[in-house]
Amino acid sequence: MSTLKKSDRVAVPVIIILSIVIPLAVLVLMNLPARYDIFGLDMGTYPFFHAILNGATSVLLIAGYIFIRRGERKLHRNVMITAFFLSSIFLVSYVISKISNDPTPYAGEGFLRPIYFFVLITHIMLSAIIVPLVLFTMYRGLTKEYAKHRKIARWTYPIWLYVSVTGVLVYLFMLPYY
Repeated sequence: MSTLKKSDRVAVPVIIILSIVIPLAVLVLMNLPARYDIFGLDMGTYPFFHAILNGATSVLLIAGYIFIRRGERKLHRNVMITAFFLSSIFLVSYVISKISNDPTPYAGEGFLRPIYFFVLITHIMLSAIIVPLVLFTMYRGLTKEYAKHRKIARWTYPIWLYVSVTGVLVYLFMLPYY
């Protein structure tokens, strides 16, 4: 007999499926043999837009943390939903940019090169695991399962913040090469 709530029987499998499909789709689309310029935008347009979305998400995540520490649940909920919305827009735009443009290699040299690759590799690895963390955290918060929400948010928050901040850093590292 299952111990899952009725809503969990639908939400948990959906979250698990999305958590597998989204990173795999991004991986496949990044490695397409040909590019399909969907919107005809200049290559530099996407990274700048992504940096804006990541920067705004970082600010919202910090604001959400401050609001919940102050006990302002409604403000916390609203900014976290907005952060989720911006991250979702980022994900869709990122996939479109990968379909539309060839990858730009990092051409930096010297001491910045290993720093860039450390930031990039950790950013990519944590980007893959942030999907289920954010989805489960949002689900538990929206279903008012606050004990479960707090338990997973302790992991989700720093990882999500790291991914959004390093997204901006990757853009800054790559800016001369776009």
